[in-house]
Amino acid sequence: MGIQTIRPSGRQYDEARIVSVEIGQSKYAEGSCLIKFGDTHVFCTASVEERVPPFLRGKGIGWVTAEYGMLPRSTHTRTDREAARGKQSGRTLEIQRLIGRSLRAVTDEKSLGERQIRIDCDVIQADGGTRTAAITGGYIALYLALNNLVYKKVLPCIPLYGEVAAISCGVYQGQAVLDLDYSEDSSAEADCNFVLTGDGGIIEIQATAEAKPFSPEIFEELTQLARSGVAKLVDLQKTLLKIK
Repeated sequence: MGIQTIRPSGRQYDEARIVSVEIGQSKYAEGSCLIKFGDTHVFCTASVEERVPPFLRGKGIGWVTAEYGMLPRSTHTRTDREAARGKQSGRTLEIQRLIGRSLRAVTDEKSLGERQIRIDCDVIQADGGTRTAAITGGYIALYLALNNLVYKKVLPCIPLYGEVAAISCGVYQGQAVLDLDYSEDSSAEADCNFVLTGDGGIIEIQATAEAKPFSPEIFEELTQLARSGVAKLVDLQKTLLKIK
């Protein structure tokens, strides 16, 4: 790797932020957690509804969808609630669709039956990587909600194919680094988000050159960093959820 870039946080190039998860943070939701990627904090809940969208009615399969939002003072300056503005931003729509796609990719919707699970991801504090924290925490909330249905004998088993987690990588001062915080993300030469399954499968990769194009070799470095980072997140998910 040559001389390593000194990151603003002091972390090594392959070192993620400290991740912590508190489960069961909602009194009412069937599944919930507060997930923290360093100073990025996202509250995730899963709500079970005994209905599906109109396009799925009568087909005997379920649906997992997501909503995402940032609280007004989750960033350096206050932003108005999107409800007050009367519409969601393109960024919000893109992120919540990404969360929904990521969770559906590991859900057996036929075994779920004609019910919908809504995942709500609310950013309490943002310091980069809110979408990756939301996906990782959203999976935990989803699993807890499904486990609740199994406990109540509504479902015979948890209808998931495996785990899903996400992490960001980027090129900062010429070096591939893992898990960008805001100070790095705002000046990165490349910014990538990797959504991977527990067994290493690819669900989605978002990769953008912010300055000049980056090489296939750098992309491979970013991919390897992401695989390592996601593997640790999945280990954390399994430990919390007692998945063998």
